[in-house]
Amino acid sequence: MEKRISGHTGLLALIGSPVGHSGSPAMYNYSFEKLGIDYAYVAFDVKEADVPKTLEAMKLFNMRGMNVTMPDKIAAAKCVDELSPAARIIGAVNTIVNDNGKLTGYITDGEGFVANLKDNGVDIKGKKMVVCGGGGAATAIQVQCALDGATEIKIFNKNDSFFPRTVETAKKITEAAPQCAVSVHDIDDEQAFNAAIRECDIFVNGTIVGMKPMEDVSIVKDPSVFRPGLVVCDVVYNPEETKMLKEAKAAGCTTIGGKGMLLWQGVAAFKLYTGQDMPVEEVKEKYFS
Repeated sequence: MEKRISGHTGLLALIGSPVGHSGSPAMYNYSFEKLGIDYAYVAFDVKEADVPKTLEAMKLFNMRGMNVTMPDKIAAAKCVDELSPAARIIGAVNTIVNDNGKLTGYITDGEGFVANLKDNGVDIKGKKMVVCGGGGAATAIQVQCALDGATEIKIFNKNDSFFPRTVETAKKITEAAPQCAVSVHDIDDEQAFNAAIRECDIFVNGTIVGMKPMEDVSIVKDPSVFRPGLVVCDVVYNPEETKMLKEAKAAGCTTIGGKGMLLWQGVAAFKLYTGQDMPVEEVKEKYFS
């Protein structure tokens, strides 16, 4: 790294909290070095309340871009100068590109999720889905899957301050993809939650439940809902196999962790930052095998 850092090296970063576990710096810095691009990528632990100051610093330091992870995605969307169409629907961003002081926010989580499923032999088209969560990653998944041909998406979220926003987003998804039946439910209604899992083709945890230091917790309290033929996905990638995925695998489900989603959303963000394609196969072999 020190051999390629110069006075001209551009800076990119990941912000969120916690970020110490993230594999993004290694993935991006390897790709920059592999392609001979004069950028460096670091991670900053940034609380939600500090996002506005952080984006001002991004402009001050003329940083080329930032990835944004939980819990900062919604706050970041409020601070950029422009939003991509998908980010506008979702109200959250995971990628910010700085073009000479103009910050544009994008959301590549949904693209990454769908690409990761395809990489694991799973097609979204025609599927019934249950997605837990109303935050940035979960909503991005809901939007992209509806656009890509899912026939039904049942969203389960806590009936808290986010719930009305989740309902409003569901209406926007229905407008954008009317062929997909989208509904919102209280995740504390365990009977409805369990029934929905039993009836769906793909189940997704789009929350941070199961992420370290909560690795002994699962969003699904009753693992008997899992069955062979069900695809169970987690956006959490640390630990690589969450408690939920272990229980799903034991029940014969096809399980897909969040590590591949990290790769593929990063592929999309890399293109936005550099205009070049990430060396996906090399990155996959080095960091994701």
